[in-house]
Amino acid sequence: MRRYFLIRSIPLPWLRRDTTQNESSPLIPKAGSAKGDTEEVAYVTTELHQAGTSDGQDNDSPVFTGIQPYYSYSLMDYFLKYFLFLSNLVFTVLGLVVLGLGMWGLISKESFAQEKISSLGTDPMLILVTLGMVLTVLCLSGCVGALRENCSLLKLFSAIVLVLITAQVLAAIMAYSLQDQVIGLLRSGMLAAMARYQDDLDLRFITDEIQSNLQCCGADNYRDWEINIYYNCSAPGVLSCGVPATCCVDPLENGTVWNSQCGVGAQTLDEFTAQSVIFLGGCLGGISRWIEQHEGLIGTVSIVVLGVQILTLFITTRLLESIQWHKVYL
Repeated sequence: MRRYFLIRSIPLPWLRRDTTQNESSPLIPKAGSAKGDTEEVAYVTTELHQAGTSDGQDNDSPVFTGIQPYYSYSLMDYFLKYFLFLSNLVFTVLGLVVLGLGMWGLISKESFAQEKISSLGTDPMLILVTLGMVLTVLCLSGCVGALRENCSLLKLFSAIVLVLITAQVLAAIMAYSLQDQVIGLLRSGMLAAMARYQDDLDLRFITDEIQSNLQCCGADNYRDWEINIYYNCSAPGVLSCGVPATCCVDPLENGTVWNSQCGVGAQTLDEFTAQSVIFLGGCLGGISRWIEQHEGLIGTVSIVVLGVQILTLFITTRLLESIQWHKVYL
């Protein structure tokens, strides 16, 4: 037993480990390496502390030279941010004005009254309310999102703009490919406006402007005014079988006084006699001719409006990218 302990206490030559350092053992740390690493970490920490606490040498420190661009926006980023903010602010105010005008029109005409609520869908003021509401919500999200650098609002703004661009392109394609259906919708809308000519001042104003500017009468011809209960030939009163004064070739008596009775009894006249008194052609044909004459201008305006929306979408995307990079590296 004593012999066994004696052998175990004496290390045998073939059981000894080689602790010498040479080039063939790269994983074994060299003598003094731990001390060197500690000194290097202490040096870097001191350098970072001095660069962070010094007042006038932050930009000159070699430690921060590589990461300085990630902490600040470029001039282009600031320009895009405030350009998007100001432009959306202007259109937000415009949307609020349009919304206010639409609501004022509906309230002043008592369109929410129980006896008029059924015809609210054909009220032109409803278009202003819808347009003002969409414009306000859209531009307010872009305005606040750009100012506060809120990615959620900017993404909402971009999504709505993208939906609007897609809807406008699809509407243009459908209007071009389904011209007969579009003309049918215009005819239905104009006949509805003519039927409510005396009941809604806004529809009356729109109808009068179309007829006087396009020099037309009715939807297809002047006999369409029979749809109105006051101009119907079976209706009592002086307006029976007549047309509005805006259908007249010369509604001004002696060139100065507006003659509101110039279209009385015009529906009883034959076309040869009536052509010297009123316009015979319908306004649908006048609208088609106006579009053909100004198709270049309409196309230019449409391209400009669409281009502005696409540019806005690109600006928002660029600003979103800058904000996200800034938040990641900050």
